[in-house]
Parts: sequence; structure tokens; C-alpha cells
Amino acid sequence: MNIRLTHIGTATLLMEIGSLRILTDPVFDPAGGRYAFGYGTSSIKLTEPSITGESLGNIDTVLLSHDHHEDNLDRAGRALLPNAGHVITTIAGAKRLKGNAFGLKSWQSTTVKSDDIEIKVTAVPARHGTLGSHLIVGETTGFVLEWQGQEHGAVYISGDTVWFNGLREIRERFKIGTAILHIGGGQFPVMGPIRFTLNAREAVKIAHAFNPRTVIPIHYEGWKHFKETGAVAGRVFDTSDIRGKICWLPLGEPQDIEI
Repeated sequence: MNIRLTHIGTATLLMEIGSLRILTDPVFDPAGGRYAFGYGTSSIKLTEPSITGESLGNIDTVLLSHDHHEDNLDRAGRALLPNAGHVITTIAGAKRLKGNAFGLKSWQSTTVKSDDIEIKVTAVPARHGTLGSHLIVGETTGFVLEWQGQEHGAVYISGDTVWFNGLREIRERFKIGTAILHIGGGQFPVMGPIRFTLNAREAVKIAHAFNPRTVIPIHYEGWKHFKETGAVAGRVFDTSDIRGKICWLPLGEPQDIEI
């Protein structure tokens, strides 16, 4: 079975699965703004979204890894949420967003469906920072998507996370066929060595742990605090044993992916 993926920018991905249209981490503000992320950190948005939020059309479900950082949910992204069928996010995020948002704890599941497909969505662990920083940064989540007809296994969306041993349990519970990974090695000078998202070497580690058929990197461009560009990550992937699994999505161009 094929699905259609369109990488709009950062972690914003339009997933067309059967007749369902699912959007991840909506970020649609124009370039140039500076955003505060708390604890003295801030960043500048460097690029425009490849597709405007207004041109997207109907969205059935938003999968939101977290609501409290504007490289994952900005002002224009928030404006889209009330028009989506529903928003699936963290427990804390759902309390803040209210409305059509509901939260899942790790390993909790819900279903989204249309006339031609039913998708089981399970929240899975994520840790938004190294050296214990996740304890002050706040709650994030990843997702696993399962439906009938997946030849190679489930779809895993990492959300904003770094590598930690808790990710191994995902592989124990699910056969992952496609891994969509938030890379970029996000860092802020004021926070020293702390890193808030995967770098390419950790993405390789996840690929070794999960053994997916396809690895799709996203969340590597568009913001000043992303310290590992797609080009740098690509060189790491090209020298690794997972290079044949990597699938880069051209920004703004729909791509059909075998699942």
C-alpha cells in the first residue's frame, strides 16, 4: 500500500492515507520572526512554509508532538486547529489547548477513521532533551500509526526527542516499517551542551534498533537553533549502513511512499 506524504517544512507533514488527511506539528508563520522557548532561549524562523495553511483544505486529524514550542506549533498553526476534526497530543497539551484536542499517555491508543480506512494511533515515549533537561522542558510524545494493509509494518513518528533507552520498548511492541524522525540536533548557546532533538548519528541508532524499511528525516531546516543541517545529516547517513533506507522528501512536493 502507498501513502502520500508532503513535507511542508520543519516537522509539518501532510499524510494522505486513504481518504484521511493527517497533519503533523503545524508551523505556517512567515520567515523572520523571533520566538522565545523559555529559560533564556530563543530562535529565528529562517524560511517560509512551502505550502500555506490556507491552501491545505480539510484536515481530519492533527498529530501534535507538543504544543508549547513554536517550531512545532506556531501562531498560524494554532489558527488551523479548530477547523481540524480533532487534535491528538500530550495530556498536558490537551489541557492547555482545550477545544477539539485530547491527550494520550504513552502506550494509550485511539482510532481515526473514514469510509475507507481506520487507523490506530498510539502515543509512544519521547524525551525532549539530553542531560535531564526534559524534566524542565516539558512533555512531548511520538506516535505509531497502524492500519490494515501495511505490508512492511507500522509508521513511527518520533516527535521531538533525543535517543534514550525508553525508545527500545517501541521496537519490542511494534514492527516498524517506516520511521519519520525529527532530526536537526537542536541546541541553544545559553544551554551549553544540551541537545533537544535527534542528530543524524542518533537517527542511525534508531534505525539499527527498529530496523525499518524506510527512514524519513524531517525537522532539519528553517530555524536558527537547528545545528545539523540536512546536508550534514546526509553525509552521516551516506557513510552509514542505513544509507539505502533514507528517503528525503522534497519540500512542498507530494511523494508516494510504499508502506
